[in-house]
Amino acid sequence: MEKPAKIDQHDAYAVLKIKEFRAFISARFILTIATQMQSVIVGWQIYQITKDALSLGMIGLAEAIPFLLIALFAGHVADHFDRRKIILIFVGLFLLCSIALFSLTYQFSDYLKEVSVFPLYVVIFFTGIARGFLYPSQMGLMAQIVPRELYGNSSTWNSTIWHIGAVTGPPLGVFLCGLFGISISYFVVLLLIGLSFLFYLAIKSKPIALKLKKEGLMESLSSGIKFVFKNQIILGAMSLDMFAVLFGGAVVLLPIFAVEILDVGIIGLGFMRAAPAFGAVVMALFLAYQPPFKNAGRNLLLSVAGFGLCIILFALSKNFYLSFLLLALSGMFDNVSVIIRSTIMQLLTPDNMRGRVAAVNSIFIGSSNEIGSFESGVAARLLGLIPSVIFGGSMTLLISGIAGKWAPKLRSLNLKKIQEDHK
Repeated sequence: MEKPAKIDQHDAYAVLKIKEFRAFISARFILTIATQMQSVIVGWQIYQITKDALSLGMIGLAEAIPFLLIALFAGHVADHFDRRKIILIFVGLFLLCSIALFSLTYQFSDYLKEVSVFPLYVVIFFTGIARGFLYPSQMGLMAQIVPRELYGNSSTWNSTIWHIGAVTGPPLGVFLCGLFGISISYFVVLLLIGLSFLFYLAIKSKPIALKLKKEGLMESLSSGIKFVFKNQIILGAMSLDMFAVLFGGAVVLLPIFAVEILDVGIIGLGFMRAAPAFGAVVMALFLAYQPPFKNAGRNLLLSVAGFGLCIILFALSKNFYLSFLLLALSGMFDNVSVIIRSTIMQLLTPDNMRGRVAAVNSIFIGSSNEIGSFESGVAARLLGLIPSVIFGGSMTLLISGIAGKWAPKLRSLNLKKIQEDHK
């Protein structure tokens, strides 16, 4: 593990002095731009063809099913094999999926419009597989690149870079769609994924984590679940965020808000898709100097409640600028949660378990984005657009209160003290 010559834990830029960490976040940044572009392009393409909220929800389901099916096995693989090689293989799969989307749109656009958008869902299914393997390997590799005393700092910058990419991707995808069309937009996505692959190549392979005992496959797969469920803090943080994202996500419905409620078209959609990440970047830059670790549990609960309130107010807004502001605020609150949860995972998980615990985390949180998209589509069909979003935000507020009551260790968590105890 490469270290800076002298580590200053109070230096907001300490982790950026590590060359391989810079390569790592550069790769994640570019890959995030590409996947966010691809997400908004696919959503716009399918909505333009189908004009159906449930069809948008099906995008999330198509990605979540394979993600859930392989998550535990992906965590096992991340703890038993070279994490860098795993990342390269599945970034390669992302690249193949982008080539497929480009080819389908360029050569078979009439089929998609006149017969079925099912081939697009098939490609999205394979992106779910790629994402399922990437997440635990990336989280495990990052912890091997960065010294323990900089875990909090690395979580902040990793989140910051991800959200900057998430800010950049949607409007860039929208701009390219409007100027050059969907096919060219997909082509730019595949070029960016290729560039991300090159940055991951610049990172050296790390040693496979030392195993404390020999485990069979089933024992290995279940050990991550057992570890999480025995730790109230980790389980509470994962559960809180899972239900908040599951019920509070309104992103998949933004094309409908853009067209039917706010009348801002694809350009407005791009800005709204970028708004949460924009807010998250602003918050992350603040947290780099003022980490939320001293009263981490309380801050986590308040941030989730704030996120839910923003979603409720967004549903009621009829003004584009107010809607943008509320989405940005939701991203600010969400990023506090992301940074605290990521630091909890890094500090409280042993290295030989990182892949499997990250896989369990991905089931709790990562898949909830896609399942939440499906839930939003179904709820919008059954309850109507605005009532469904209000319901989701209200559930998020309720869950925050329940978590505070149910998990006292999480409520009183002080990550700053844990960091100091492990010096």
